[in-house]
Amino acid sequence: WLYGLFLILTLFSTTVVGARMEFYFQNHQPVFWLSDDSLSIFPIDWIARHPANLLLGLPFSLTLMFILFAHEMGHYLYARHYRVYATPPLFVPCPYLSLFGTLGAFIRIKSPIPSRAALFDIGIAGPIAGFIPACVALLYGLSLSRPIVGPAEPALQLGFPLAFSLAARFLNITWPLSALSLHPIAAAAWVGMFATALNLMPGGQLDGGHIVFSISPRLHRWISLLTVFALIPLGKYLWMGWFVWAVLLTMTGRHPRVPRYPEASGRRRALAVCAALMLVLA
Repeated sequence: WLYGLFLILTLFSTTVVGARMEFYFQNHQPVFWLSDDSLSIFPIDWIARHPANLLLGLPFSLTLMFILFAHEMGHYLYARHYRVYATPPLFVPCPYLSLFGTLGAFIRIKSPIPSRAALFDIGIAGPIAGFIPACVALLYGLSLSRPIVGPAEPALQLGFPLAFSLAARFLNITWPLSALSLHPIAAAAWVGMFATALNLMPGGQLDGGHIVFSISPRLHRWISLLTVFALIPLGKYLWMGWFVWAVLLTMTGRHPRVPRYPEASGRRRALAVCAALMLVLA
């Protein structure tokens, strides 16, 4: 019941946030607009006055929830395949402190992982399962996006991953991405890409850390340290949230031991290259 409750709460919080995005998209404004006269980040009062507006948030909410669900189910199904006990996905609602209405979702693995090959498969299955629908949502949502009208400028300037630039070229979009009012589905794809990139960071016990450890436990420690050191200048010059991730990676840098055999070799090493490519694109 707890997992079902948190699923419903997260669906509600992301739908409220998505309704705000759809409102600004329909008015040709940035969906992340944060000016003084804009709606609040979580405009529950606005929804209470006009309950029908809640339906506006479904494109963003359902798209984002599906991407997050696909990611976690990739982990969960491969854990079941290897007879590893894992919890169902637990979604985390965050109505007021997040622009997206959620902090994502996660599963907990509660039994030992039998081999490095199993660790690799469980670790990489999530990013692949989430990245594919995120790419589909990106292409579809970006095709529906349109230029911003008027002088309005978003208070929050978001960067765009390489996948957005490639998709814009594929769709022959001539406007700069920063000049577009993203369709809420494209905004959900942005969040999905961001979540994928965070999880694929090669350190600690993130998905990327699992992948590195399964290939070389000795390299895992040093790569984790390098990742932490790389996040410090990013936190100073780009986004202070990277400091939080640096602390989290430091606290979870020690990876539990996993039996060596069967090893993560052969085609799995080729998939590790694909994981690195996803990290670059996201």
